[in-house]
This record gives sequence, C-alpha cells and structure tokens, in this order.
Amino acid sequence: MSDTHIQIERVNKVFKTAERDVVALQDIQLEIPRGQFVCLLGPSGCGKSTLLNAIAGFAPPTSGRIVADGKVVEAPGPERGMVFQEYALFPWMTVEENVAFGLEIKGMAKADIAATVARLLTMLSLHDFRHRYPKDLSGGMRQRVAIARVLALDSPIMLMDEPFGALDALTRRNLQDELLRLWAELKKTIIFVTHSIEEAIYLADRIVVMTYRPGTVKRDSLVTLPRPRDPAAPAFNDLKRELGMLVMEEQQRHHNDELRMAAVD
Repeated sequence: MSDTHIQIERVNKVFKTAERDVVALQDIQLEIPRGQFVCLLGPSGCGKSTLLNAIAGFAPPTSGRIVADGKVVEAPGPERGMVFQEYALFPWMTVEENVAFGLEIKGMAKADIAATVARLLTMLSLHDFRHRYPKDLSGGMRQRVAIARVLALDSPIMLMDEPFGALDALTRRNLQDELLRLWAELKKTIIFVTHSIEEAIYLADRIVVMTYRPGTVKRDSLVTLPRPRDPAAPAFNDLKRELGMLVMEEQQRHHNDELRMAAVD
C-alpha cells in the first residue's frame, strides 16, 4: 500500500462569470501521506475551501487531477468524509438518528448500526444527548454530532472546512483537543481548512499556506513542535509570527485588489 494517501497533481480551477474568468486555484501540487494532519491556511479568497471541495469531489478541477485512496476523484466517495462549518445535520432527526443515517443508506445490519452508533456517541460524549434534536444542542454539541456522523462511515480521509470557526474560544479548544485525540486513536488522514494561524499550529503535522487569488502554495512546511502544544510557549509564538507575516502579505494583496476593483467600478 502506498504511503501517499492523497495526490494533487497540477490542479487548476477557473470559475467563469459573465464579466471575466476567475482563477481560483493555479498549479497546486501536493502529496499527503497516510495519517497526516494537514491544515490549509490563508486569508479569505485564497482557495482553501475550493481546494477542499475539489478533493471531496463536489467541484472537480478545471485541469489536473486528484487521487485519493488510490482512486481518481471524479465525485464524492465513501473514502472521503466531509465536516462543514454549518454542521449539516438533519433537524428532524435525533442525534442518534443523524449518526445512523449514513449506515442505514449503506445497508448495514441494524445490530451493527446500533453498536457503531453507541460506540461513537460514547467516544464523543454524546450518549446522554442521543434522543435530542439539533435545535436543542449547543454549537459545540452539534459539531460533535457532525464529526460522529462522518466517523460512523469509517472514511479513511476526513475533510474539515473551518469546522470550529463559529464556536466560542473555550468550546473551540475543547473540540480541537477532542479531534486530536480521535486522530491519534483512529489514524485518519485529515485535511483541515482554517484562517486561524494559532489553530493551524495547535493541530497540524503540516501547514500549507496559500496565496490570495489565484490560490497557489506559498509555503508548505512540517510543524516539528512536540505535542501537546502550548500556545504560550516561545517556539509556538515564533512560528505564529513567522506564519502571520506570510498570511498578512496575502491579506494586503487582497485589500489592494479590492481597492483596484473599486477604482475600476
């Protein structure tokens, strides 16, 4: 079995509009080993979510190709589970029913579904909330359910699009720690989109900083800080300043582009 779990080969993505073509991604090339935790980092408009959606199979690239788990990505597939920022839960289903839904679609035996759901609800501290509906849960609890639903399908690859972005700081840190525990235990390959430099350093084995449109790889580097990571540690903050300068450059490019477009209008 190859150590490369996801291969992104010269990927370009162009969105056509009535006024002009917008190049969202340009010549992206990445190889992601099995079991690695990768954060895509950069300002709004750098193509992080566009690249994640291409890996998920929701929006295929204009050119180039993506290979995930040995298969060329042409559509969504069971080997790639997606966790969104907005939870994407069925409001008419209980926690238990939401987590079981994908397994029922797969045709798994009822006893196996019950065992899998019970194990995941316990793992994510959701057992006591299994009969509640999403509207009765906090944002953090809803995101736990969304993660449990992806884990139920046992996808070897987890794609996460700013899943903690809407949460308060304490809930966010608790879920970051929970995700790291699950990742260490389950050995998933994770690609995690964030605009938070601290979150990327806290979570990732590897950080890919992307440029403002067109989205290219500005820097691709491993994070060698030992785990668990302390955001107050000098080495953590040195890396945070270093990455902050790179991201700020791209934010300034974004700002300058907006000023230029406003002047044209």
